[in-house]
Formats: sequence, C-alpha cells, structure tokens
Amino acid sequence: MDPGLKRELEEKVLSGERLTYEDGVALYETDDLAWLGELAHHVRTRKNGDRVYFNVNRHLNMTNVCAATCAYCSFQRKPGDKDAYTMRIEEAVRLAKQMEPEGITELHIVNGLHPTLPWRYYPRSIRELKKALPNVSIKAFTATEIHWFEKISGLTAEEILDELIDAGLESLTGGGAEIFDWEVRSKIVDHATHWEDWSRIHRIAHAKGLRTPCTMLYGHIEEPRHRVDHVLRLRSLQDETGGFVVFIPLRFHNDNNRLSHVPMATGAEVLKTFAVSRLLFDNIDHVKCFWVMHGLTTAQLALNYGADDLDGSVVEYKITHDADGFGTPDKLTREDLLELIRDAGFRPVERNTRYEVIREYDGPDPAKRDVPQPIWS
Repeated sequence: MDPGLKRELEEKVLSGERLTYEDGVALYETDDLAWLGELAHHVRTRKNGDRVYFNVNRHLNMTNVCAATCAYCSFQRKPGDKDAYTMRIEEAVRLAKQMEPEGITELHIVNGLHPTLPWRYYPRSIRELKKALPNVSIKAFTATEIHWFEKISGLTAEEILDELIDAGLESLTGGGAEIFDWEVRSKIVDHATHWEDWSRIHRIAHAKGLRTPCTMLYGHIEEPRHRVDHVLRLRSLQDETGGFVVFIPLRFHNDNNRLSHVPMATGAEVLKTFAVSRLLFDNIDHVKCFWVMHGLTTAQLALNYGADDLDGSVVEYKITHDADGFGTPDKLTREDLLELIRDAGFRPVERNTRYEVIREYDGPDPAKRDVPQPIWS
C-alpha cells in the first residue's frame, strides 16, 4: 500500500471518520496484517474496552428439508432422503429443556424451507418453546424463512411477524444474507430472497422493536469488493433503522456441497475480513466471531482483529457440522467460554440476546500469564 494512503486511512480511523467503499477495498489490498489488526483493535477497544461477550444458548435446526438447493449448503435435504428429518414440536421442546440446568438464556432456531410443512407449525413451535422456557429469549428464522412463510401462508411479513412476536419471538436470526451482490448471488443462491426482500423484512422487524443480527458468508467465489459492498449495504440500513445489534462474518465451509472445489479462506483472510468489517461498521457496536465456523484458536485471534463476541455454548449446529471436515466441538460450556476468553487476554461478559449484560466476570489472572495455557484446536 502506498505510504501516503496508509497514513490517510490511519488518520481517518483514529479520528473516527467514516470510511468509504474505496477505503474498504484498499484495506483488503494491504498485506500488512499487523497494521490492519492494530487499527481494528483500536476501534474495537474504543467501543468495547477489554470485554468479550458470550451467551449460554442452544441452536435448534428443526428440519433440514428444503425446497432450495444452494451451492454453498451442506445442510439441506430433499423429501425422502434417508437423512432428511423434521422434528415434532414436542421433540424440539425436549431438546431445549435439556439446557435449562445450565442457565440457558437463548434459543437460536434456523430451518430449511420445508415444501409441505404448514405455516401454523412455526408460530406453534415458538409458543410451545416459550411456554416451556419462559425466561429464555427465542431468536428464530432468517429473513429467507419469513419470505418463505409469506409464500406458503398468503400473509404479509407484517402479519407473520406480529403472530410470531405474539407467540414469543424476540429476534430474527441474521442468516440468508450470504453475499448481496447479484453477480455472486445468482451463482450460489437457489431461493427467491435477495437484498430487496432481506432488507425489507429486517426493516419491518426493526420497526416492530426487534433487534437483529446481520451476517455475511465469505470465502467462496466472492471477491473483497463484494464484501465491502455487502457491509456498506448493511451499514446504510443500520443508519436508517438502528436495529442491528451485531455483525457476524460467517466462514464458508466446503465439505459436502457444490462448492467443494473452492478452498476455504485462510487464517490471514479470516483476520483481514474481521478487521475490515470492524473498521467499516462505525454504527454497529459488536462484531461476532462464530467459533463453530472459525475454530477456537482463530476465534481467539479474531478478538485482536476487531471481534468482541464469541457467540455461546451452541450445543448443536447442523448447518456447519454437516460440512463435517472442520472438527470444531459441538458444544462449549460456560466455563469453557470463560477460559477461552481469559486465555486470549480479555474479560468475559455474559449477555442476553439484546446485548444487555447479565454478568461481568473477572479478567485474566495476572499470576497465570507466564504459565503455559491450554492449546485450543
């Protein structure tokens, strides 16, 4: 990078000036990863100090049957496939209740676009889960699923969200975003929900008081310019609604899907993506590293490249683990997360779905700084 441009970008970041599309592309082009990380860590520290957030949650994927066949997806199955499944609501409740003794605070629910399940299955599932776990926040359904519910129910997104909120829904999930640029999206996405409907549905959710995450699936056939465009679309929507609480870069996994020939993003590319995202997003407080998709060691490193959240206990995440060559665990306990965060040199903070603090914990023990720490896989 030209030294003059480097100084200009650094001055912009340190003064809090908003970065442009051209700035984002230039940041991706630098090979000075340490410098980029230092800038991102400055912004991360300015916003969140030495805190790293987590929650105690459980992911539920109630059906993997899906009408779409997206190129990047290892999760979807067709009706009649031997490993296709659809949970009875009672089974979902039973699985969710298993986490109750561990102090679960959030259920995270994402499903396939089931071609024959009736619309009523979905509000009923939320209502029964909320009845069984009244103190647990329910974060459920991507904008793609809400758009699918419009198709199968004949209702509008406003009516669908009203009914789901009445049943106990407290947040949408951030999925279905992938990459918004049509040049890329047309080659990897096999459903009808694109930027126009994804943004419309989150706009409606925010107007109804829901606070939602937003995501980006990176490391497949997109280029850095597509990532910058994606982030800036979300930044503009956040200017309008203020409803996003966290941005989550999701690392593409290449096992068992039609993009298996595409190498996964390297560790350096992962850290660069977190850093540039943190620098561009001046209006979203939190950037999450979903450890399931990145590995525990890389997740710890990301905390020095702009990330300030490690998600939670997760328990089961079929969408990634069905691309099963990566080897992350199914679950981390609260104690695991505390150790992971402290080992990286940060102070753990347990949060709820809206990023309200449940409990702040002590930071790393200075007496252990020179003691060899566990090596996370």
